[in-house]
Amino acid sequence: MNKQENWGIKSLVKELRDIRVQSLETRDRLDKPPRLPDRKTLAQILDGLSGALFPNRLGRPDLRDEGIDYFVGNTLDNALRELHQQIHRELHFIAEQKGVAQFSEYDAKTIVKRLAAQLPRIRRLLDTDIQAAYQGDPAARTPDEALVCYPCIHAMIHQRIAHVLYQLGVPLTARMITELAHSSTGIDIHPGAEIGESFFIDHGTGVVIGETTVIGNRVRLYQAVTLGAKRFEQAEDGSLVKGNARHPIVEDDVVIYAGATILGRITIGRGSVIGGNVWLTHDVPPDSCITQALVRSELTANR
Repeated sequence: MNKQENWGIKSLVKELRDIRVQSLETRDRLDKPPRLPDRKTLAQILDGLSGALFPNRLGRPDLRDEGIDYFVGNTLDNALRELHQQIHRELHFIAEQKGVAQFSEYDAKTIVKRLAAQLPRIRRLLDTDIQAAYQGDPAARTPDEALVCYPCIHAMIHQRIAHVLYQLGVPLTARMITELAHSSTGIDIHPGAEIGESFFIDHGTGVVIGETTVIGNRVRLYQAVTLGAKRFEQAEDGSLVKGNARHPIVEDDVVIYAGATILGRITIGRGSVIGGNVWLTHDVPPDSCITQALVRSELTANR
């Protein structure tokens, strides 16, 4: 007896094929199922880009000074070539979605070149994040420890690269990159979020930062902070309106403690401190200190 028959493999294969065909028919894709960017390949690409940005720490530990530039150049070339293929897939998918027969191969190369040109700026931004982690956590003994150990730095390497790709018009590839970091760190940052320099998330687990969030410079968050949407606008047909500004603006030098939930397109003024477990849906003036007790007093006064 065939071993596969013991598990009912033949019937499972047929059943899964029927479901797959039905799903493709629903999306009008029976003849040409879309080839989307590949998650495993993107993970390898991010490993390569991370190694090129920080060759001695995230690249190869045995690198000598005379070999660093060669390693960086070779690693970048391989990673960017692979990224070109993944972006090619997304652009082809976008063209199909729009009913366009072809798309320009030039577009995929241009996107990769523009990302490559941004890598020095991304490295400089990440240096400020690493320094913020080192200065913001007394448990960090060196900046190198923050780079190789802290989940927030891992998440920010992914987000800062993904944010550029998001702006360049490949949102699916960008989202997949940030979701790789989300899966490994528990930090969920949408690639559309705009984040200034010297950003630090202490501990990090459970942090959620939505697509249209704007974060200034020198902002610090703690675990389980949510910067989310208060409500979702609907179109006349009942579908959700996409792309509208619905997440908070957090100005410079703000600290938000663990468990705080900040919802809607509100502004947290510069230099403010938001206490743990606060639920906030209104603007906060600069240099404010918002605690649970203060919020409860406001609610009582408004009754």
